[in-house]
Amino acid sequence: MIYTVTVNPAIDYVVQTETLNLGRVNRPQYTNFIAGGKGINVSKILNQLDSPNTAWGFLGGFTGEFLKTTLTTEKIKSDFTPIAANTRVNVKLKSDVETELNAAGPQVTAAELATFKVKFDQVQPGDIVIFSGSLLPQLTNDFYLELIDLVVAKQAQFAIDTTGQALLDTLAKQPLVIKPNHHELADLFHTTIHNDDELLKYAAQLHELGANHVLISMAGAGAYLLADGYIYHSAAPKGQVVNSVGAGDSMLAGYIGEFTKHQDPELAFKYGLACGSATAFTENIATIDQINHLLPQIKIEKIS
Repeated sequence: MIYTVTVNPAIDYVVQTETLNLGRVNRPQYTNFIAGGKGINVSKILNQLDSPNTAWGFLGGFTGEFLKTTLTTEKIKSDFTPIAANTRVNVKLKSDVETELNAAGPQVTAAELATFKVKFDQVQPGDIVIFSGSLLPQLTNDFYLELIDLVVAKQAQFAIDTTGQALLDTLAKQPLVIKPNHHELADLFHTTIHNDDELLKYAAQLHELGANHVLISMAGAGAYLLADGYIYHSAAPKGQVVNSVGAGDSMLAGYIGEFTKHQDPELAFKYGLACGSATAFTENIATIDQINHLLPQIKIEKIS
């Protein structure tokens, strides 16, 4: 079983308008409410790949009820911990440029946190727990480490999609896969990356620090994978980018969803690229048909 953890989920209110005039009344051409959160995005792609999974996290208030209902409608299995405070609402404004207004998130009580941690008792050896996204305002990076310890104690694996010191702190726990993009990789080492050789040098350092598989996305320039002593590279498939939200989550989901089936990092890399790109080429999270359409375009090069 794969568990996705979205500690701070959200309703994403998507507003699309051809032009945005600040200080004036604007009339959008399109609006929609979407179940948002990085782990939830991962679950959406895992469902498309027929990879059994359960979404965990915190939901509260009328916004939480809406999000829970939406997940049920989309046939996403979930077991969120109820909280008293309202789940946050984020605004995704799409015009000539993309603008996001992301709320900080609700407060949770000590009792609610304790109830959530009990869920990890059901994790079994061989399961994978995917931690994605920002924490609630009151929580520190140690919270992820506490949860990871619960996973490791069950002889299960974990993956984590976060940035900065929060990511570095988890590497000694040996995550199955991490997925910084090339900008986040540079930030991790407080440097500027000028070419692929430098990128691979820093990616190798993440591997040496404990990450089993290191997946580096480079947007339109493709991606690299370091796994099992090999370096893999692929160019990005051709298509028009219309949506950057959820592309990285989709890439991680594609990688893990396929890897759990065949334990083949090269094939998992191919699916990761297809899922990430398919989401980037559509207005929402990709469907299996969109993913399958891109798979033949992706050619993996085994460098060493």
